[in-house]
Amino acid sequence: MNDLVTISKKKRYKPLIYFAGSLVVALVLTWILKEPGFTDSQVYTLFLLFFSMSLWITEAIPPFPVSLFILAYLVFTFGNPHLNSAPEKIDRYVNTFSSSIIWLLLGGFFMATAMRKTGLDMRLLAFTLKISGDKPKNILIALMFTTMLAALVMSDSATTTMVLAAILPLLKTLGKSTFSKALLLGISIAAAAGGMGTIIANSTNAVVAGLIVEAGVKINFLDWVTYGLPVSIVLTSICCYVLIRLYTKNVQPISIDFLKTSQATSGSQRIIVLIVIIITILFWATGSIHGITVAATCAIPIVVLTVTGILTSGDIRTMPWDTLLLVAGGLSLGEALQSTGLLDHYTSQIRTMHDHPVLFILTLSYLAMIFANVGSSTAACMLLIPLGMSVLPEWKIETAMSIGISSSASVFLPISIPANIIVYSTGLLEQKDFRIGGLILGILAPLLIVLWMLLLRG
Repeated sequence: MNDLVTISKKKRYKPLIYFAGSLVVALVLTWILKEPGFTDSQVYTLFLLFFSMSLWITEAIPPFPVSLFILAYLVFTFGNPHLNSAPEKIDRYVNTFSSSIIWLLLGGFFMATAMRKTGLDMRLLAFTLKISGDKPKNILIALMFTTMLAALVMSDSATTTMVLAAILPLLKTLGKSTFSKALLLGISIAAAAGGMGTIIANSTNAVVAGLIVEAGVKINFLDWVTYGLPVSIVLTSICCYVLIRLYTKNVQPISIDFLKTSQATSGSQRIIVLIVIIITILFWATGSIHGITVAATCAIPIVVLTVTGILTSGDIRTMPWDTLLLVAGGLSLGEALQSTGLLDHYTSQIRTMHDHPVLFILTLSYLAMIFANVGSSTAACMLLIPLGMSVLPEWKIETAMSIGISSSASVFLPISIPANIIVYSTGLLEQKDFRIGGLILGILAPLLIVLWMLLLRG
């Protein structure tokens, strides 16, 4: 009993210890790295960078309160004449909530919620698996590519939960077998790979896109698809092949009678949702022709899905609004680093230290992947992308996209991404099972991404 009490106390005080440790680390690093010529705003920003990064890495508090702290901190320190010898306007740091990236992400939320509510997601999955037949190899292929495609518009956690719910009866039948391992690993790997394909796939992509826009480079939905989707498809194909070779030998044909679809909503609602998704994506993809911005296009799902009654106020409240706060806070921190000249100061010192631009980008990409495996992909991008773009101003979009997409290749540990946590919770996988996917994505993803960027650059 005493041991249980001790463990409970440790869990209770652990976040406080991490928070205090983050504060101390930030103060020490700021004191070491600040220089006599720094302005008050530069010192404040340096501390904010280290403190927020530490909080994101240690998860002393959830990620979105860190973003709220960033916004409040910048307003309080930059605009207060009692704390800042050169107070400045703070509009730019709070206007991140009106960023086009926020609206793009919000449009994705509306479409994903509508798909889930109407059962369209489950029906598409069932249709795909019925086409695949009863061969284990074909089922795995269909499952992985369906997961990857769904992850292009839904978060990895939502996609994994959806697919896992559909095949749960099959997993109960299979038990702890090689094929159940293949299915679960395939889901998490495909969800991670799909997360590379579009801006709206995850919050990290939105942050990356925001950093690119803030750097003065235009990027739209189709641009991201051009960079990310081919890499998603190649990585999913390679991992699928490896899983088939390792786990489907001597596996008997599988019955697909386990598939069930929801009848909770009418077919007309599902048709409306499908039409809205198709039209929205077409408008995103053809923005250069009609001139309608990505943010304006997001009005289509937001308005139509609510006016038709498919999404209610209750559905809207369940959306991950904290993700929008996370993105806005990240953009504000990036703006502070840029506007204070802090990035330019440090990157000017290392600009002569890098070798060939490609090697430098590749190094940053692998660092982002490693850091995302043990910490936060958003934090990795917030640190490395501004650094890389400042060192290589003529390679801004290549640097940002390489780092951003590489950070999604973090599947080495059960806790690396939510998708891994979800499949690990079934009890059918061991920690070592994640190594194969982690090594393949970890080694190949940054390399493939950088090579693809070079090919696109010409």
